[in-house]
Amino acid sequence: MAAKKKGSVSEETFDEFLATQGMLESCEDHAIKEIIAAQLMEAMQTQGITKTVMAERMKTSRRQLDRLLDPTTASVTLDTLRRAAAAVGRTLRVELA
Repeated sequence: MAAKKKGSVSEETFDEFLATQGMLESCEDHAIKEIIAAQLMEAMQTQGITKTVMAERMKTSRRQLDRLLDPTTASVTLDTLRRAAAAVGRTLRVELA
């Protein structure tokens, strides 16, 4: 039986693993959506804004707001994100890295 050499373990990062599995992009998208939803919910709580008031400020329905705050719902437009940010007194910043 061959002995394992010390330090021969692959040093693949988790991102590399997800990429080889074809899952990196969807995991990143989900994480970004979850972060944005958490930031919006925190701003709403801090300012005492209910979902109904938030939806009114965004000129949308409560149902649409629920979709925005749900990390499992993938499709959200920049316009929706911009209106949500404005409704809590913030701005949306998007950049390519």
